[in-house]
Amino acid sequence: MSQSAPQKSLTASDIRARKGGSPLVCLTAYTTPVAQLADRECDLVLVGDSVGMVLHGMSSTLNVTMEMMIMHGRAVARGLDRALMVVDMPFASYEESPAQAFRNAARLMAETGAGAVKLEGGRHMAETIRFIVDRGIPVMAHIGLTPQAVNTLGGYKVQGKGSDADRIRDDARAVAEAGAFSVVLEKVPAVLADEITAEIAIPTVGIGASAGCDGQILVIDDMLGLFDAFKPKFVKRYAHLAADAATAIRTYAEEVRARNFPAAEHVFVDERSGS
Repeated sequence: MSQSAPQKSLTASDIRARKGGSPLVCLTAYTTPVAQLADRECDLVLVGDSVGMVLHGMSSTLNVTMEMMIMHGRAVARGLDRALMVVDMPFASYEESPAQAFRNAARLMAETGAGAVKLEGGRHMAETIRFIVDRGIPVMAHIGLTPQAVNTLGGYKVQGKGSDADRIRDDARAVAEAGAFSVVLEKVPAVLADEITAEIAIPTVGIGASAGCDGQILVIDDMLGLFDAFKPKFVKRYAHLAADAATAIRTYAEEVRARNFPAAEHVFVDERSGS
């Protein structure tokens, strides 16, 4: 009897080769069980620094540490067989210099088994991207709204409106020329996202951008309705698990207080006593 070959994990080169092809399906994940679910459908799974907000109750991503990213990266890696795992570089782990960025990127790769890292920034990070890529670490870029720069951007605003579009275009060209294998376009006008997608040679992955991007990514807790503190315009709720969980917990509490749980089918019988 023949046996099927082991499933091959996707690489950064595989993702780059999908430019202009079938849209890339991408989601975040932070735990092993969720990674196992995402792996069935996703091409790329991002261990995002959004973990700080959706799992750790932080008000932004700025307090996320390397140790947190490594811990969650290891958990996600245990749940993936096929999808490319990309790990976010947290704030202050790469901005100081290309050498600092390489040291921390190498640590993330070595300690999590990631296939690539992601960092935020356009033209001003091009030198760093090139430095890292030239030393063997695939980089996914992230431009437009970059959450780690929320304090200098003045909030979570749409980027690239009007004359500001040229800045985003320049950022996209710069990261592509620096060697990034793909680029996230976050919260930019749809027409601009389409123009960038047509212009650069690497896949664009949209989040609040355009269906014309080469792929899409969402924070999984947003799209499942697990994180419901707020809902960005670009998020579609494909489920409402927080509401379902609240109902389940309420029902459980009511049954415990009424001594309806555990019922007979949930307890164990001592065969010697028959009870």
